[in-house]
Amino acid sequence: MRFGFIGAGNMAGAIVRGMVAAGYPADQITVSDPNAAAAQNLANDLGVSAVPTNEEVVAACEYVVLAVKPQVLESVLTPLADAVSAHRPTLVSIAAGQPLSRLASWLPEGTAIIRVMPNVNAQIGAGMAAVAGNEHAGAEQVQAVLEAFSSVGRAIEIQEKDMAAYSAVAGAGPALTYEFIDALARGALRHGIPKALAVEIAAQTVLGSAQLVLEKLTEGTTPADLTDTVTSPGGTTIAGLVAAEQAGFSPSVVSFVDGVVTRDRELGS
Repeated sequence: MRFGFIGAGNMAGAIVRGMVAAGYPADQITVSDPNAAAAQNLANDLGVSAVPTNEEVVAACEYVVLAVKPQVLESVLTPLADAVSAHRPTLVSIAAGQPLSRLASWLPEGTAIIRVMPNVNAQIGAGMAAVAGNEHAGAEQVQAVLEAFSSVGRAIEIQEKDMAAYSAVAGAGPALTYEFIDALARGALRHGIPKALAVEIAAQTVLGSAQLVLEKLTEGTTPADLTDTVTSPGGTTIAGLVAAEQAGFSPSVVSFVDGVVTRDRELGS
């Protein structure tokens, strides 16, 4: 089966590189981009095919990933209606805030559409992606997309109604995590550790903690359970946790999620 990418920017490049690194045949991937040099660079680096038009991607591929900005998606899809009608590929959108119903309104009746929300960490093979298909996308098609995005991290199938909440945690969550790492580092800086070293310490701590959470989830252990393992009565950790809660730590994180969900729904309405 052949995968095509309309758009050859950072996210598309990360996915293509991940697929090839995971063993997907490079000669079964086709890429186009308004900036022909971007598509050609992927072709030169990885051995994929670069073509000059989006119509050629649709004609050549069973799966077409729409790796373009949400605001230009309609203008990209509308001219492709005839090609989509003729070749019937499965279209895969990674545009934020664009529901399946809106995508379907720009495409021929009966088009199989799968919505995917990857995140920025795909560029180092540690991404998180959620997949939701419309009524015309069968289990085999959804599975093929799950496997493609699993090459750059983890991929799960969810219901589209949960996509906004997912986007808040996985799509926008990295930004909050970066801010948290920087805040930890500033705290260490305040107490005499140089900033670069403080950032390294904080980042490795977050990385290791996240890995431990994922490993322990299979045993039924929750993050709260892990917190208890490093929190002693009357100790330093509980003192820090209480101080953070008094400063509004948990409510501020929930407010972050609420803010992202609200904006995502505004974009989709």
